[in-house]
Amino acid sequence: MKKATLLILAAAVAASASAVKIGTVDMLLLVRNHATYESNKTLLLSTEKDYRKKLDEMKAELDAIQVEGHKVSDELRNPMLAPKAKAEAEKSLQSIQNRFLQKQQMMRNEAMRNQQELSALEARLLKAQADDLKKTIAAFASANGYDIILDNAASIYSKGSLDVTDAILKKMGVDPATARAKEQ
Repeated sequence: MKKATLLILAAAVAASASAVKIGTVDMLLLVRNHATYESNKTLLLSTEKDYRKKLDEMKAELDAIQVEGHKVSDELRNPMLAPKAKAEAEKSLQSIQNRFLQKQQMMRNEAMRNQQELSALEARLLKAQADDLKKTIAAFASANGYDIILDNAASIYSKGSLDVTDAILKKMGVDPATARAKEQ
């Protein structure tokens, strides 16, 4: 990706007889100061907490089934148990084991589904945020005559004078000094 960005930059410079106006931004700083960043983070944490609560409830049910199975198992060890009662206890223990395995599988499936849903939610939120940032950067570039604005992480070196992060933060309604202080 870095090579591709540099190739595009080199091609743009070579193809243009006039000077190319280039800027760089700190995308991570822009993302962390986007209007939706905190609410997205809160939503993800809340959703994860809800999923964890549901899994904890399922775990409690599993534990209860296990305790029930231990009681029946202990009952089976009683040497005074009549053959008919022993057969019923064995049948009951088998039923408990089947319920335990089914509940355990349900819990695994639920955990996987929750993880997939959480990942999908995070991806949707990040995409919406990235799309909004791209629009903001594109509008800034167009209004200020920039031909190219790159993420400074994509370049090996760039002059500090090329960094337009503060101007874009202002366009987003964020005080650059506050945003940078928060990063420290």
